[in-house]
Amino acid sequence: RVVAMLNQKGGVGKTTSAVNLAAAFAAHGHRTCLIDLDPQAHMTLHVGLDGDSIECTVYDLLVDPQRDIADAIVKVDERLDAIVAETDLAAAETELADQSGRQDILARKFQAISDQYDVVMIDCPPSLGLLTLNALAMADEVFVPMQAHFLALQGVGKLLETVGLVCQSVNPALEVTGVVLCMHEKQTNLAREVVDDLDTFFNESRDSNVPWRHCRVLQPPIRRNIKLAEAPSFGQTIFQYDPTCRGAEDYTALAEDVIARWHNGTGSL
Repeated sequence: RVVAMLNQKGGVGKTTSAVNLAAAFAAHGHRTCLIDLDPQAHMTLHVGLDGDSIECTVYDLLVDPQRDIADAIVKVDERLDAIVAETDLAAAETELADQSGRQDILARKFQAISDQYDVVMIDCPPSLGLLTLNALAMADEVFVPMQAHFLALQGVGKLLETVGLVCQSVNPALEVTGVVLCMHEKQTNLAREVVDDLDTFFNESRDSNVPWRHCRVLQPPIRRNIKLAEAPSFGQTIFQYDPTCRGAEDYTALAEDVIARWHNGTGSL
């Protein structure tokens, strides 16, 4: 399963969720690969790597036809690998502007090693340019991390419309299948109202021919936890940093929820 973690808004827990959900999949015995497509390289830093000192990064894969994707694989932990980003990645969109087939370069290159992994998690940039198109062309499904705030709810609607357009042109099989609630405070009235609105919206879409007709709010929400904010500064996943904290508990349970859905649905691991 190839999952793109996507939200146009920054600071919503996107990278935290990509890294720790991938680590949870690996802890459950699934061979997992993280791909950093964000020029900020926060995913790369989160797992303790420096893209500028690694010989082959996702930038090299995109701009150099001779680069082999196997050279870009870096081991993070048992059953968890990564393809990292570097600051030069920001220039990739300009460098590839005139190249045909530029929106699915990564998908074509990854095909050579796809049988090595059970799960691939892509951390997308908070924009909808060429880098995100490469993620969506390769992905089976999209997870949307968000906070239960009113403005975030409006942003999700716009994001779904955009994914719908991408599906028509780049990847007709792509679906938005889950919303990950981050930094969640379930005791507030606002949070409950936003979750209710999401549930209602997705339920009303069940019989429509839209890419989010199977989407639901994934369980459990990720509670606000300072350990999740501290872990990246040590270059560690939450399971390496503090495997007993609430953040680790929540991402473990979230991974179990996703795996159960995959086993019960059309996809399998």
